[in-house]
Amino acid sequence: MWTVYVLRSHKNGWLYIGLTNDVARRLREHNRGYNRSTRGKGPFELIRTEILPTRAQARAREKQLKSGSGREMLNREYTRDRSLRAGPACHSPA
Repeated sequence: MWTVYVLRSHKNGWLYIGLTNDVARRLREHNRGYNRSTRGKGPFELIRTEILPTRAQARAREKQLKSGSGREMLNREYTRDRSLRAGPACHSPA
């Protein structure tokens, strides 16, 4: 099983979208600064997960969430301040 996840930064509300087969491990890695893309932007909270049976399906869903319509949906549902945008800052884990 694979999980597409969305994290929100406690610092500024920034959203990060990724995929993994171990959500707890990935959240620890993000919060400890092990990921170049999220380093210095934490701490993070896990705000959404979607479990999919294959990596290919998870990757397709991750890509959809990072698209214009996916970002808009996440912004509507999860940003505290409408001026905070998920925008181009949403990308895959390295």
